[in-house]
Amino acid sequence: MKFRLVSLVSLIAACSLWAEYTGYTAARQKFELIESGHLRSGARVVLTPAELTAYAQHELPAGVSNPRLQIVSPGVVTGTAMIDFGKVRRAQGYRPGWLMSRLLDGDRPVSVTARIQSGGGRATVTVQKVDVGGLEIDGRTLDFLIQNFLIPMYPDAAVGRPFELGHRIDRLDVQPAAVGVVIR
Repeated sequence: MKFRLVSLVSLIAACSLWAEYTGYTAARQKFELIESGHLRSGARVVLTPAELTAYAQHELPAGVSNPRLQIVSPGVVTGTAMIDFGKVRRAQGYRPGWLMSRLLDGDRPVSVTARIQSGGGRATVTVQKVDVGGLEIDGRTLDFLIQNFLIPMYPDAAVGRPFELGHRIDRLDVQPAAVGVVIR
């Protein structure tokens, strides 16, 4: 009986790793196709939440683990991950002091819900709420944190303002089943 349980667990783990690998490979190939510039005008490349999650798992910065992507409604996406903010800052070359290390170090569950609007080769990502370790942040408090902490730390972050999609992408059709990337 114990052998069967170990075999079953091993099989499930292998299937999970294979699904993650194939999802990552599929997403990477689709991104490369988009970036190649060889798609015809009006072409649509479909990326599933599983493919996007698998891709994120392979492209994570140090300090971020277990990402998950869920499209909760048309145009609304929730991303979750475990984040050790101290490790993230150190990987960026910053050494937090003793007090900041005590505040930032350790894995915390983080969830971010955002609305994505796009068209005409541009997109806008508007963060609706953030949950860090059970503390939900939204409204004016979230706006304050974005303007006074996120943007100064990541000046290239295009949060709440339009940005170019590039690679001849006209729009992102964000639906619960998948994200359609439509080429101009």
